[in-house]
Amino acid sequence: MSSIRSVIENTIPISQFNRGLAGKIFEEVKRHGAKVVMKNNAPECILISPEEYIQLLDEVNDARLLTMATQRMSHFDPSTVISQEQVDRELGFSSSDLKDTDEIEFE
Repeated sequence: MSSIRSVIENTIPISQFNRGLAGKIFEEVKRHGAKVVMKNNAPECILISPEEYIQLLDEVNDARLLTMATQRMSHFDPSTVISQEQVDRELGFSSSDLKDTDEIEFE
C-alpha cells in the first residue's frame, strides 16, 4: 500500500505546469525528492534536484570504475609486476630527480 501512496505523491500532471505551479513543484522536488511528470496518462519525464542528479552521476561513474577495475584485476598476473626501482632505472630517473617534487595524491 505504501508503494501506491508513493506513486500518487510523486506523480504530477503536466497541466500543473500550465497553471503556473512550476515554482511550487520545484520546491517540492528540492524538499521531498524526485517527481514523475505525467502527460496523457504516461510518464513524460522525471524531475530531480541538481544535487540528486550529481549524486546519481557520481554513483554511475563509481560503478563504471569498479567494473573496469574488476575486469582489470581478473587479468592480473603477479609475475608481470615490476618495482618502482625498475621503473626508475628504465626511465632514467634517480632519487635526486624526485626529491624536490611534492607528494602526489591518488584518488
